[in-house]
Amino acid sequence: MQWYVVAALLTVLTSSQGILTTLSQSNGSYKYDYATVPFLAEVFKLLVSSILLRRECLQSPPPLMTTEWKSVRLYPIPSIIYLIHNNVQFATLTYVDTSTYQIMGNLKIVTTAVLFRLFLRRKLSNLQWMAIFLLAIGTTTSQVKGCGEASCDSLFSSPIPGYMLGVLSACLSALAGIYTEFLLKKNNDTLYWQNVQLYTFGAIFNMARLIMDDFRGGFEEGPWWQRLFNGYNIITWLVVLNLGSTGLLVSWLMKYADNIVKVYSTSMAMLLTMILSIILFSFKPTLQLFLGIIVCIMSLHMYFAPANMLVDLPVPVKTAPEDLVEVSVDRKTDI
Repeated sequence: MQWYVVAALLTVLTSSQGILTTLSQSNGSYKYDYATVPFLAEVFKLLVSSILLRRECLQSPPPLMTTEWKSVRLYPIPSIIYLIHNNVQFATLTYVDTSTYQIMGNLKIVTTAVLFRLFLRRKLSNLQWMAIFLLAIGTTTSQVKGCGEASCDSLFSSPIPGYMLGVLSACLSALAGIYTEFLLKKNNDTLYWQNVQLYTFGAIFNMARLIMDDFRGGFEEGPWWQRLFNGYNIITWLVVLNLGSTGLLVSWLMKYADNIVKVYSTSMAMLLTMILSIILFSFKPTLQLFLGIIVCIMSLHMYFAPANMLVDLPVPVKTAPEDLVEVSVDRKTDI
């Protein structure tokens, strides 16, 4: 499968994630424990990867699978980084409002590119660097509300710790993605075996979060496994399947493409979500949204288009071959 097909699917699924989550609410609140959704999504990804791995193992030759502990012990690290990142997110939201947090979240586009260059040693051209900065500017522009609104004033009025935590959150998000790409590409193991390891630890850490929530709440609603499916309906299950499928597509892109492709997919998904919100939720489009979409499309073209489509390269002029002149050489021999 071509990477751009997977990237397009990721864009569609990511954009529908927010819409499905909104539709799963009842009177503005969740009737289910939202912390159970990531856990069930990890279990879903683990089951799908296990089934695909088993199918590969029945083929000949069998797939490559590194089972040494020094390799397996690296796979909990992305889950640990994401766990820290989630806690930093909550801490950031105590200092800044939601609009400011969303705008600051676009820093992860730039931090991903920087870590992509530093840790993976992947070189980007000047045009690609310009495209990445344009993408960050475009997504930020689409999220900025009208200057007459109160949220516009709050963008630069948050406490300094809020901005520092926002930068830390962007760095952690980028680091988790870059490390996952390194992990998936460091050897020729089959992707399904690598996914099994990633999602096993992901499920364990998400289950640990549910247990911690039980202790914080004093087990008022009983242990987590008794309320696991409380309040679930068809839309809630679609949220779980969507989140799980998105994770599987991301791991495929990490293995066979790179983090920059994933960044573009998720950024375009955000814009697509805004467009769909206009149709489904009577969201009022703004000039900033249209300008942001135009800038992001320009960025997409600049990053992935061949250089000869962006810059007028001089056409090499072939010089006509000179006429060959026959030269006769008299050779005299001494007798």
